[in-house]
Amino acid sequence: MASIFTRIINGDLPGHFVWRDERAVAIMTIAPIKSGHCLVIPVEEIDHWDDMPGDLAAHVMQVAQRVAKGIKAVYQPQRVGVMVAGLEVPHTHLHLLPVNAIGELDFSLQKPATAEELATEAQKIRAALRELGHAEAECD
Repeated sequence: MASIFTRIINGDLPGHFVWRDERAVAIMTIAPIKSGHCLVIPVEEIDHWDDMPGDLAAHVMQVAQRVAKGIKAVYQPQRVGVMVAGLEVPHTHLHLLPVNAIGELDFSLQKPATAEELATEAQKIRAALRELGHAEAECD
């Protein structure tokens, strides 16, 4: 059975995309730790991040770097944190979120967001990515 991320990527479930190319997507998470928290996901359904072929892992990280620049432009954080936990969905995904302190990298701080909140934050990040010249942000 397809993972929830595959179902979102395929359009079977709604998602708030900020990036889409042939190998990876970035979407807003439905339970953000804070505004701007998004996920970078390979299109190919691979359970463990360390099982990704090297070229795909490199591509996913490049997408994460580009999306991080959009997050920085919008939220002006000290850093964009990256976490790979992999326990909640058996499909590799990187968590990106704007942070100003190490304590903000804490999944216990997650709260459900409304579709309207997610759409607003996704639009801000997409606009920043477009401003940075990334056509892959034309995914709304």
